Amino acid sequence: MPFESLSAQTLGDIYIGLLGLAVLLYAILDGYDLGVGVLLPPREEKFRDDMIASIGPYWDANETWLVLAVGLLLFAFPQAHSQVLQTLYIPATFMLLGLILRGVSFDFRAKVAQVKKRRWDLSFKYGSLLTCLAQGYMLGIYVTGLRTDLWAQCFALLAALGVTAAYVFIGSCWLILKAENQLQEKAFYWARRGLIALAVGIIAVSIANLTLHDTVRALWLSQPWGYFLMAIPIASFTLLILCGIALKRLPEAGGKWEWLPFTIAIMVFVLSFSALGISYYPFVIPGKLTIMAALSDGNSLRFLLVGTAVVVPLILAYTFMVYRIFAGKSEKLSYY
Repeated sequence: MPFESLSAQTLGDIYIGLLGLAVLLYAILDGYDLGVGVLLPPREEKFRDDMIASIGPYWDANETWLVLAVGLLLFAFPQAHSQVLQTLYIPATFMLLGLILRGVSFDFRAKVAQVKKRRWDLSFKYGSLLTCLAQGYMLGIYVTGLRTDLWAQCFALLAALGVTAAYVFIGSCWLILKAENQLQEKAFYWARRGLIALAVGIIAVSIANLTLHDTVRALWLSQPWGYFLMAIPIASFTLLILCGIALKRLPEAGGKWEWLPFTIAIMVFVLSFSALGISYYPFVIPGKLTIMAALSDGNSLRFLLVGTAVVVPLILAYTFMVYRIFAGKSEKLSYY
């Protein structure tokens, strides 16, 4: 086998890297369509139709990365998978309910009588909101090391609001890229509000995060890693300031540079995720379970790596192809 010479440490780093990649791509790709779902206006049907059309070709495929992340966690780190789901089975259930509600609503809204369409649009909206809040809450509890005390619960609620704000922001930036006319003007308004909420959320979560683990606080205050890590939030806020300036000037730019807010949002997501990953390496459950302690059998991982080396590039290629085919402004969805 081509990977039989890989050590357990190398396998652990490869799989935790693949897991991180899957989670990051899911947060970006499904994050924007969840944000669009949360933003659906209850009283403006034309906006709702155009907003759902903007994510129609992509949203189902975006969830592939969540499936891949859960699969990697199960096969590569079964002990971590067991502990995570054992602690988070209730919010995970709510997340799945939200995803199911989104899927059902997406199809039913186009097939029911016109007078019932709004009901399913709102179901899509609240399914999206439920999913966002559940994912943020799960992230908060995970970052605490699966604690369930009062402070951990408060941090998880803060993370739930922060993740929802982040998804709304990147969702509104996506609409700037894909929408036109009045909906695009509305998207600029949502993006400006979402940027403020995201900035406040990043500050609050970052400060709270330093109180959770002594090792993380020591790393951020150490040299030279502290300088590198501190540069990440500085870069993030520099990008957000740049985005704020762009959001004020782009409406008069005649359609130019519409891609900039979404690109900046992606960069902020990548920077935030990088800070999280560096802070908690080599733990697969922060402060509780290391990569090596949770790692599955080496022979099994080497065998699975062959399939992973095929599947992951295929998913990436398919994702690139879909976004290439449906590039440009969104068009009205057709159902057959």
